Amino acid sequence: MQLTAAVLASALLQGVRALPQGPLSSATAPSITLSTAVASPSAPLSSPVPSQVPLPPTQAWCPSRIFCAGSLLQTVNLARPYADPKTIVDKPTSKSSQQVLSDFSSISNGTAVTEGDIVKFLDSDFGGEGLELEAVALANFNAQPAFLQNVSDPLVKAFSQTVHGYWEQLIRQTNSSALCPEGTESGKCESTLIPLNHTFVVPGGRFREQYYWDSFWIVEGLIKSELFDIVNDTLQNFMDEIENFGFIPNGGRIYYLDRSQPPLFVHMLADYVAASNDTSILKRALPLAEAELKWWADNRTLQVKSPFTNQTYAMAHYAVNNTAPRPESYLQDYLTANDPTLPALSDDERADLYAELASGAETGWDYSSRWMKDPLAGGSNNTNPALRTLNIRQLIPVCLNSILYKAHSLLADLYDAQNEDPSSAATHRSIAASLRAGILDLLWDSSKLAFYDFNLTSNARNSIFTAATFYPLWNGIIPDEVASSSDNAFGYFAAVNMVLNRYNGTMPVTFLETGQQWDAPNAWPPHQYIILEALRALPTNVTSAALPTPPSGKSSFDLIPSGQIGVDESALPGQLIIGSGKNATKSGPEADVSKRNGTVFNGGNATDGEGWAAALQRELANRYVASTLCSWHATGGEIPNLLPRLPSKELNVTQSQNNTGNMFEKFSISDIDSAGRGGEYTVQAGFGWTNGVLLWVASNYGDVLVAPSCPDLLEQASTSSTTKTNAASSAKAASVYLVLLSAVFAALLNF
Repeated sequence: MQLTAAVLASALLQGVRALPQGPLSSATAPSITLSTAVASPSAPLSSPVPSQVPLPPTQAWCPSRIFCAGSLLQTVNLARPYADPKTIVDKPTSKSSQQVLSDFSSISNGTAVTEGDIVKFLDSDFGGEGLELEAVALANFNAQPAFLQNVSDPLVKAFSQTVHGYWEQLIRQTNSSALCPEGTESGKCESTLIPLNHTFVVPGGRFREQYYWDSFWIVEGLIKSELFDIVNDTLQNFMDEIENFGFIPNGGRIYYLDRSQPPLFVHMLADYVAASNDTSILKRALPLAEAELKWWADNRTLQVKSPFTNQTYAMAHYAVNNTAPRPESYLQDYLTANDPTLPALSDDERADLYAELASGAETGWDYSSRWMKDPLAGGSNNTNPALRTLNIRQLIPVCLNSILYKAHSLLADLYDAQNEDPSSAATHRSIAASLRAGILDLLWDSSKLAFYDFNLTSNARNSIFTAATFYPLWNGIIPDEVASSSDNAFGYFAAVNMVLNRYNGTMPVTFLETGQQWDAPNAWPPHQYIILEALRALPTNVTSAALPTPPSGKSSFDLIPSGQIGVDESALPGQLIIGSGKNATKSGPEADVSKRNGTVFNGGNATDGEGWAAALQRELANRYVASTLCSWHATGGEIPNLLPRLPSKELNVTQSQNNTGNMFEKFSISDIDSAGRGGEYTVQAGFGWTNGVLLWVASNYGDVLVAPSCPDLLEQASTSSTTKTNAASSAKAASVYLVLLSAVFAALLNF
């Protein structure tokens, strides 16, 4: 990808911080609560900044001498003035670029730079992050959208309405009066924001700008909230980026201009048109959808010959051209490549690793055992050895190719709906058919009943089972073995059934505990949505039978096809039993600690004649509500007259005395009061896709959702010896208590 200097110069601008959550009026725009990070020394002020390896090459796509790879950014990061390296690249300068560079030169020429020099320099030359965007009033906000009528349980309905209201706090627009001027280094300031012409929703926390694949689940929620104008604006912003850059970047800052994210633009477009009946957008959107898919074909597509059939397919992969640390994660990437406890890398090896790290960010799954040659290298406490084995560019991913299959199929449908350009529709159907054939040939294992990434290095399928196995069904690709057999169809979802019976939460990304955030024990909202959609995609002829039961003396693990998840039962993550201080037994019926009569704990109420696919949907939908509501309540969330705020002694455990409830970006499979953990940044609250999936679940499963039972905070805290620093642990109310509250106060609710 080539970007002109003019395009890059016009993009050198900035972003915003998420708001604390609480009730707001839609009559006026909420003010943004800024919490500017203050530089602080990581050692005594007189201490020199640690010595550095030579600078990486200048990246053509990121020319800023302040915010892109170079002496200034590397030196500042090694001083570690902020807990999150993204902070510095999200701060606009308070002086011209020339003056900032001159000031840095004055402290870095001739003598060793000290911690005090860096702190003083940052305080003097940089402003606060979150200054160039502003909150926006939602003029068309409807406090009682129609989907709420689908929710029968009063508490779940009230919580859904509360989450619906959070859009008011996450909506943003560019504040043109605060932008740094375009163009040269002589301007009054410089920043990294790519200014957008329309409003949008931010994910929350450190993610202050618009993000690509997050926006799909945000859009799903906005549609349920009937905020079609915001969905249109979101799509218009993406179309502006395709026009300006030729593709949709990972996020709305210049340091993302070397990579994209899972290409869900056409999915969003099709869902918007279907929900709003606004076909006028297609005049602009169809040519730009063509341009985006062409970018993926030109920049991310390989010819792959199948070792199984000798057929050759055009298949996509993630592959970022990058030879330096990512600016927003500079310190982590630098330390991964230059860890003094590991063998030294050559310049070429270091550059190759930086490309792999950036490619991992393009996948959205940064990072996972899925991408690694040796995911357990270093154990779960030192992830650098495993990260050095990243092999992303040599993988043909299940997720990416499934998404592209559906994108081409949807684009063909949109052409047909407009009754124009039949040749383009035929072209996209042909591409989709080839992708489908390649996915079923290269990625589907009919013996294990699962999809696996294809490894170009080994010319074989990988063996790591991941949530990506459900992407093909979500996108309309159902293997014949699944479509024709109830046993096989259940076998495809048997791991989901095992999780619901064995754990308290939802489906993890993998069953490997590596310390990476896209591995166990973390469960992510998008994957719960994808699994539910995959279950909904099954033909009715294979879903009507009851849920299978394990053989006598066995657990739900024994219903999983042999070799499918690639992990022995004894090696699965544990499930802590509150009150015992121990994990559940790893095998036998006792391992299914969440199993109940006809259902699972926090799985809703079973009904007579319920088929296995409907049962799994009911159970997973209820578990998702339990994970979101319980962790929100455990961090200070309350609903007046219905769900009282927890006492201070309980909120002390989650460090939430002054909090009003968090919607986390990820959850724990074993503790529904807790956020997920691991990764290269702290757990984020907000959170756009969590909100969107909750509203989608409430809309589609509202008649089977019930008030959850949340673990007791104090009992859980006394059971576990691990301090919970991610601010989530429990809500005291048991299910009976919550159900009684729901009944008592139902008459008081006027939805």
